[in-house]
Amino acid sequence: MITKANKNAVRKKRHARVRSRITGTESRPRLNIFRSNKHIYAQLIDDVNGVTLASASTSDKELGIDAGGNAEAAVKVGELIAKRAVEKGMKSVVFDRGGYLYHGRVKALADAARENGLEF
Repeated sequence: MITKANKNAVRKKRHARVRSRITGTESRPRLNIFRSNKHIYAQLIDDVNGVTLASASTSDKELGIDAGGNAEAAVKVGELIAKRAVEKGMKSVVFDRGGYLYHGRVKALADAARENGLEF
């Protein structure tokens, strides 16, 4: 009998493969994306020191979004994470899509971050 692999387990395997090749530093942090059915989260991570430098999500009070499971909410999160990064003096980041396809909400967040000052 053929069993179908769990989608999230396959995503985590893909993410681990990508993470073996990319790391974030203090000068060029890793922009990590996580998306659930209701929300989307973005973090700027310094892997050398193991520190989160900035974060944004659809559950932030600043955005005032109840449910952020769509591309418009992802655009707002992309703008917010770029604004917070530029405030802290970071312009260049390494993009980590978290094992997700570069499509839909992930692409919307990345494009919005690029338009608001981040380079990747």
